[in-house]
Order: sequence, then C-alpha cells, then structure tokens
Amino acid sequence: MLPSSKVGDGGATFLEALFTATSAVCVTGLIVVDTPVYWTGAGHVIILGLIQVGGFGIMSFASLLGVFLARRMGLRSRISTAAETKSVGFGDVRRVLLGVLLITLIVESATAVLLTTRFWLHYGNGVGDAAWLGIFHAVSAFNNAGFALFSDNLIGFVGDPWICLPISAAVIIGGLGFPVLFELRRHYRYPRKWHMTTKLVLSGTLLLLVLGTVFITLVEWSNPATLGALRPGERILAGFFQSVMTRTAGFNSVDLAQLDPVTLLAMDVLMFIGGGPAGTAGGLKITTFGVLFFILYTEISGGTAVNVFGKRLPRSTHRQAISIVLLAVGLVTCATMFLMVTTDFGLDRVLFEVISAFATVGLSTGITAGIPPAGQVVLILVMFAGRLGPVTLASALALRSKPLYYEYPKERPLIG
Repeated sequence: MLPSSKVGDGGATFLEALFTATSAVCVTGLIVVDTPVYWTGAGHVIILGLIQVGGFGIMSFASLLGVFLARRMGLRSRISTAAETKSVGFGDVRRVLLGVLLITLIVESATAVLLTTRFWLHYGNGVGDAAWLGIFHAVSAFNNAGFALFSDNLIGFVGDPWICLPISAAVIIGGLGFPVLFELRRHYRYPRKWHMTTKLVLSGTLLLLVLGTVFITLVEWSNPATLGALRPGERILAGFFQSVMTRTAGFNSVDLAQLDPVTLLAMDVLMFIGGGPAGTAGGLKITTFGVLFFILYTEISGGTAVNVFGKRLPRSTHRQAISIVLLAVGLVTCATMFLMVTTDFGLDRVLFEVISAFATVGLSTGITAGIPPAGQVVLILVMFAGRLGPVTLASALALRSKPLYYEYPKERPLIG
C-alpha cells in the first residue's frame, strides 16, 4: 500500500494490495490491476519477493533463515518444516532445506540466463532491463506463479520457443515437487528404487501434459481468435504451452477469453488435478488423483485391496484422498455459486476463475477486475485455502482432535 509501490499519486487501496499480496504469496497469479502498469519497480520487487517466499514455503523459508542465522533449528521448527516439505524424519530437515534452496537457485538461474539472452539479443532490451525481465519471469515460472511484466502476459511471445520453452521447463520442474526432484537426483538411473510418489507424479505429469496438449490444440486449431491465426508449428507450441500452464502456473500465450467453452472445461479439470506434492504447484495434486483412480479401478475390477505399482495402499490414504476431494469440491462449488449470484458472468467463466484461484493457477478469462469487492474477498479466501490445503485448513479449524476409546458396531448402507 506504500505510495512508492504504485505508479502515480497515492498508494493502492487495501483490497488491491491484499489481493495482489495474497495472489503472490500463494503463487497464484490472479490480478485485479495491470501488474506492469499499475505497480512501480519497488512494487514489482515486493511481488517477486512474495512469490519466492510463497513458492519456497513460509515455514521452510523461516527455518532456512534460522539455519543460516542461528546455525540450529528448534524441535517445533523441525516438525513444521518436515510437514511442509514432506520430509521423512526430523533429522534430515536441514539437509532437505539446503537441497530445496540449491534446486531453486539452479533452475531459476538457468531459466533467467536463457530468457535474459533472448530479451537482450532478439527483442532489443538493454542489458539491465533484459536481466530484470529474465529474473522476474524465471522466478515466477519456477514457483508456478504466472505473474508477468507485460500487460498481455505472454501473448506477444506465442510463437517464440526461446521464451515459451524455458518458462514451460521451469514450470514443469517446479510442479513436480521437491521430494520427486530429490529422488530423481539420487536414483535417476534406478527407476525400481523410486518411491510410489515419484512414479505417480512422473507418469501422471507426462500423461496429462500429452492429453492436454492434444486436446487444446485440436479444439482450438481452427479458432481464429486463439490458434487459428498462427502457423502450424506455432499452434502446437501454443497448445503445449497452455497445457503446461494448467499445471498451476498461470501464464497465457493466447487470449483465454476467446477459448471454446469445451477447452475451458478441459482446463478446469487439468487445473483441479494440479501438480506434484510438496512443491510449488497447487490443485488436488497428481498423487491424490492417482490414488482415487486406483481406488476406482480396484472397485470396478472386484479387487479387495488397492495396489499401486506393486505396493498396497493403506486405508488411511483412501480416506485422506476422498476427504481432500470432497472438501475441494465443496469449496469450489460454494465459491462459484456466490460469484454467480453477485456477478453477471456465465458459469463457464466463473467456474474457471474459482478453480484457477483454488488450484493457485492464475489463469483468467479477464473477469477478475470486474468482480465486485465481496467476490474478490471470496477469491482471496479460496486462494489461501487452496495453497494451505483443504485438509490442513479443516484440521486447523477443528482446533484439536478428540480421540475415541470405543467403536460403534458395523452396519452397511446400500450404495449406488
């Protein structure tokens, strides 16, 4: 809200500042004002800092500062950070944090160098401006934020693979999740040693990227407002780019408001699924979707236990996956109904906006700024809940667990 963060006289309003700050720290990317025009360089730096802290993890970042400043971590910090980074034990938290920092620096630096070179040599930006553009978009991409320093996001680079592909690579790597990246670094030659999480995330990511690319490209191929005006190679690149961005990144290289409603619905599904756990991606997470798929497959095939890649899933995992989905569906449904009551936008655009907020994606058909203040507050809450996690939020609201020392007799209702 500082006047130095906003272009012109005065500072941003409380709601504008709150919405932007929430979107940045929740690595979402939804905006109510034009980022490159409304905010000054100081505002851009604040947004970038919030993206970096939000993507790294609030507790992880605080614990890392403790490691560097105090050279030690308390038990409470170890427990909180282990939960956030999905560490196996409390003893390896420090090593995990340093590993997260190393991966973050490597990916962001490599992406920034490629983007800076392109902005400098091809688009004629000065070295300083090109470096700033490269760094900002690299950090935004790896953290799956989707904030851009161009008013049309990345529509101006729809046919440029030297911009789209590095950003896509950073988005995919960040969306895999740090546990998967750690295991790939240690056992990339030995797939048999991979944890079930790694196998689910890699296979699910590849499948969803391919299906999303094919579907979006085919449906929008002849749409003159999106892919139809591009050359064949550029159409495939744009289709791939938008499929990648549904992994919770939020950049767009075409005008999403001009997409076919069928494409919007498909992107709703991809955004809702999301990326890998314990990373910069949002959504239900691929592992949750994978567990639900195998539960369904087991039930249809008449199995007695849910087996995934030669391992049996514990029943507690079944309950957790089902709880996450039901809470997520309930949250998205309630927010969508509220926005439909308070706005004049159609179901397809409102649902797209709400799922984008919940999955911390940031893709929008351009209606965010036109939503009334009450609706924007709802989106802020949805972004926060989506980043925190439905089950975590529900557990926090419950305040404490109540252990039961007895069980009721079993009785089975009719299902279906």
